[in-house]
Amino acid sequence: MMTTFTRGRRTAVAFGLAALMAVAATAGEARPGGGGSVGSRGSKTYSAPPPTATAPGAPAPMQRSMTQPGSQMGAAAAPQRRFGGGFFAGLLGAGLLGALIGGGFFGGLGGIASFLGLLLQVGLLVGVVMLALRFFRRRRPEPAMAGAYERSGPAAGPGGPLGGMGGGLGGGLGGMLGGGAAAQQARPATRDEVGITPQDFDAFERTLGQVQLAYGAEDAATLRRLTTPEMFGYFGEEIRANTARGVVNKIADVKLQQGDLAESWREGPVDYATVAMRYTLRDAVINRANGQVVETNPPEATEVWTFLRERGGQWVVSAIQQTR
Repeated sequence: MMTTFTRGRRTAVAFGLAALMAVAATAGEARPGGGGSVGSRGSKTYSAPPPTATAPGAPAPMQRSMTQPGSQMGAAAAPQRRFGGGFFAGLLGAGLLGALIGGGFFGGLGGIASFLGLLLQVGLLVGVVMLALRFFRRRRPEPAMAGAYERSGPAAGPGGPLGGMGGGLGGGLGGMLGGGAAAQQARPATRDEVGITPQDFDAFERTLGQVQLAYGAEDAATLRRLTTPEMFGYFGEEIRANTARGVVNKIADVKLQQGDLAESWREGPVDYATVAMRYTLRDAVINRANGQVVETNPPEATEVWTFLRERGGQWVVSAIQQTR
């Protein structure tokens, strides 16, 4: 009786400590994404994006994601077939049936011998197919490599829907397109399978500012429009946690200082683009009741954001990763 009671108490204490740690982590985190690495990057969710000039180190791996390891996101994923289905399943079924009735795959042998023979044949077939697949994969050409698209520059003047968000990605566009070849060759090669355009970079910069400001204003409608349902759910959790604490995370003066493309790729009808961005902002946690500042957060952040769009649609945020 005492042992059971003691174990129950220990379990309750452990859960209590875990809850306190979760609350403490939430309390010390700010900005959309909570200072963690969350979201999905399709089939690349658990692969580190390539380094860039803005984020030369590997970003932190995903801490929360709806994408399971080894899978792809719903719309972007091609139907997955388990190896051994279809044709091999038919063979196995036929062999098992033959073993049960005594005929088997080898006809004159007994049930057990027939079944063992079937396994041997299936194993040989699987080995041949796997060798063939490995051979063709090695011969498959790699996607073309594009030059890194680094766009950095001073903040633009006030005006526009972002209330003075900096030029950032767009500021250095003219310099990059008209700059020297030596500077471009010094930049690391970037895998760009989508063909990201200046308009796409403008959309990434604009979305960065809009998401940050909408998060600070707790504007659910704008967050829903600019993010995937998964990311919108994470942002909602963070905002509800702030509400429970009696605080609000106010964000203003978002200015992109530098950004460049890490990689872009396609999965079915969905385009992905992962972009490293260094930006400045005013970020403070405010008491809802009296408006007093509870805590202030660093005025600069470097993060790796992944955007996705369905063919012909707009870019939305699908993941945010912190740099180490």
